Amino acid sequence: MGRTPTIDRDKVLDLAEGILLREGTGGLTIDAVAKAAGISKGGVQSRFGTKNDLVRMLCDRWGQEYEDQFDRLVGEKPTPIQAVEAHIEMSLDLDQADKARAAALMAALIEFRGHIAGLREWYTTRLAALAPDSQEGRRARLAFLATEGAFMLRAFGCIDPTEEETRGLTADLRALLRGAV
Repeated sequence: MGRTPTIDRDKVLDLAEGILLREGTGGLTIDAVAKAAGISKGGVQSRFGTKNDLVRMLCDRWGQEYEDQFDRLVGEKPTPIQAVEAHIEMSLDLDQADKARAAALMAALIEFRGHIAGLREWYTTRLAALAPDSQEGRRARLAFLATEGAFMLRAFGCIDPTEEETRGLTADLRALLRGAV
């Protein structure tokens, strides 16, 4: 009797992400993922569930990558200012691949509105750490929200700043954070 085949979770998620990036949410189907992975549709469904579940796993993986990078930059207990500085750096220092991933993630979140709750929780946690009862907290909150706006505009291709413009925006946000604007 042969060994039960295993499905490499990360490999399948990589393939699903590739499909999402190339073909958008409409092209991301269980069948397309199964074909790309060389496994049965039933195998994908048994390991990953529905397309919605697959998108949730991609979002969870992207979120964990963000958290890991964030922790490497600021450590365990960053101040609100340090946390927002790291967020500015991570959100605005994107290459083309990162921008494409961000746009794909946003498109998937729009299509699968059930995932908005997790994103809302993430934002609630981040904003709660930026207490609006102090000047520093208000500056941090404003810089955070401005960073998110710039991130979204870039991710959706509404703006395409040059590297120099991005460096200038990053410097402006950091100055805002320190009260130097």
